[in-house]
Amino acid sequence: MKNNKVIIVGSSRSNGNTSKVISTISKKQHIDVVDLNDYTISYYDYESKNLNDDFLPLIKSIIEKYDTLIFATPVYWYNMSGIMKVFFDRFSDLIRIEKETGRKLRGKNMFVISNSHDNKIDANFYIPFQKSANYLGMNYTGELHLNADNIKELNNTELTQLYNA
Repeated sequence: MKNNKVIIVGSSRSNGNTSKVISTISKKQHIDVVDLNDYTISYYDYESKNLNDDFLPLIKSIIEKYDTLIFATPVYWYNMSGIMKVFFDRFSDLIRIEKETGRKLRGKNMFVISNSHDNKIDANFYIPFQKSANYLGMNYTGELHLNADNIKELNNTELTQLYNA
């Protein structure tokens, strides 16, 4: 199967630094983009009262179309953005009530793009992504951190790293 990729953007601003860098990357690499701001996704709910929001149709579509899920998030208070965290929390639905859908994540690839106003971030930032990939049976293929102050300087090394995700 061809390695189809999608960048899932989780930022409070659809026109912020994360989206600007993702726009550049997606055009150069011909990668589809999903902006979580375009969807209504509720917090995880143990009683599954949120089944009519956009999460399940969105994740089912992503799983069917793509082999590599690239999560793009700004660094907010040393963590992924809130909207990205809510999206990840909803993976619990794929373990509890949509198990067949969740099993389809096995063998898919996960890559992370982060950005902040620093040249690098602590490797611990990526632990929730790495552990989630492992738990879901996905292959964690790496990460790329970009300084939001230098987003015009995407170099070939960074793009090659993403290409190989």
